[in-house]
Amino acid sequence: MGTGTNRNPRGALPDPAGFVLNGEIEMTTETIARTEPVTKAVAVAAADDFNTTETSVDWKKMLFLMVGVLLFSIVNFSPEWGDAVDPMGKSFALSQQAKGALAIFLLAGTWWVFEVVPIGITSLTIGVLQVLFMVRPANAAFKDFMTPSVLFIFASLVIGMVFTRTGLTKRLAYKMLSIVGERTSMIYLGCFVVTAALTHVMAHTAVAATMYPLLITIYQMYADDNEPTKFGKGLFMGMAYVAGAGSIVTLLGAARGAVALGFFTDIIGREVSFFELSKYMFLPGWVMTFILWGFFMIFFKPEKKSIPGLKKKAAELYKGMGRITRDEVIAVVLIGGCILFMSLKSFVPALKPFDNAAVILVSTIMFFILGILKLDDLETIPWNIILLFGGAMSIGFCLWETGAAQWLAIKWLGIFKDSHWFVFVMSIAFFVMMMTNFIMNVAAIAISLPVALVIAPYLGVAPDVILFASLVTAGMPFLLLVGAAPNAIAYDSKQFTSGEFFMYGIPASMVLMVVIAIFVYFIWPMMGMPVFLGGA
Repeated sequence: MGTGTNRNPRGALPDPAGFVLNGEIEMTTETIARTEPVTKAVAVAAADDFNTTETSVDWKKMLFLMVGVLLFSIVNFSPEWGDAVDPMGKSFALSQQAKGALAIFLLAGTWWVFEVVPIGITSLTIGVLQVLFMVRPANAAFKDFMTPSVLFIFASLVIGMVFTRTGLTKRLAYKMLSIVGERTSMIYLGCFVVTAALTHVMAHTAVAATMYPLLITIYQMYADDNEPTKFGKGLFMGMAYVAGAGSIVTLLGAARGAVALGFFTDIIGREVSFFELSKYMFLPGWVMTFILWGFFMIFFKPEKKSIPGLKKKAAELYKGMGRITRDEVIAVVLIGGCILFMSLKSFVPALKPFDNAAVILVSTIMFFILGILKLDDLETIPWNIILLFGGAMSIGFCLWETGAAQWLAIKWLGIFKDSHWFVFVMSIAFFVMMMTNFIMNVAAIAISLPVALVIAPYLGVAPDVILFASLVTAGMPFLLLVGAAPNAIAYDSKQFTSGEFFMYGIPASMVLMVVIAIFVYFIWPMMGMPVFLGGA
């Protein structure tokens, strides 16, 4: 064994005096005498820490933990609620299981917002309550924790890990910083524009997983440690928000667009093409991207206006990385191949049967086969985030399968069935925005769009404006981490809490509703979108 090291070849931990013999710690009388005071000090410190832990109670967390339990109890054990009646006169009763689903929904929302326990544990609570209170059987409640959507998020996180492992993250970060310069406002803008642009050609979950390690690298050049800063909060929360804004522009950004167009075709009997969708969604997507840049410059104005010497340093670091390596080439080929395959599904009918989760998991398998990733890398996956989305899928399917979500949609939209057309359209957009923060945006669309399209003719409203208004809000859940995968991926940075995300999401959501109102009332009609039946 070399000098200056205390490691035992058999893996024994080094002793304080530095003597290890044949895998056993050699404790001489002198060694014991020298280590005894240290041992006593450690024991006293541990006892003090134990006593502090025993007596320290976070009363705020306890309060909101009990609020969640109270809301659950009030709803779950309350008397029967009235039926919801759709415009055709059909009644929808709220069963005990549906009432239980709403109760779990309220408890989970409270616990997620105030983070009374780790967000992944709240998700496990969702599954447990469904089973214990007979809302859904165990094989339904828990299998949602490993649906294709959850596995897609898992594979996306692995891609982000590969970007970091191979050095691609640093290469991209240094190159971008050498272009955007030293002003922190421009770094914000550069990151947001790149994020939004990428979501036009790949799923926003994969984009967030790709951008996350890049932003980590950028942040490390801004701050000396990983302590939260305004710049850090704005950088990561902004990435999550903008990933949603960019993903509405094409059908490639998320599955919600294809699902909504499918409902539209089935109910209305008319197809909306890939390019027609992009025609109407391009402007709101990019308008929100630049508005969000301004939003984060106001609420999270960086502590430093610039980082002197950053551009030169980034250029030097980029040059110092040398030529692209074998692993980087393999990673780019595998990731690019999966993205290309998934993108072509929108244009090549023969590729549609292939599920995106299976396609992207091919890259995960190949990373391990080719030795780019090892077992230790698998063990560093942020399972808290995986569990978060498992719980989100579980409560989403729970609300859907028990009929609770449909009951909510009919009750809500029924309030506005006799209102002005503009109020009705905005009520749909608002409902979808709120629902997509709690459940899958695909489910939010599936719940609300059919009901809205049935009510619309009674008010003389064209189905097109309902479709596009719903798609805009479905893509931008700014309130809860479970609303979209980029939200949870950004949260892993530890730059912000779930409560902060919620609080700043309120004004961001209000801005979103104002933008939609302007498009619904002014811009889309000028672009030729039908707003009223029988005319543009």
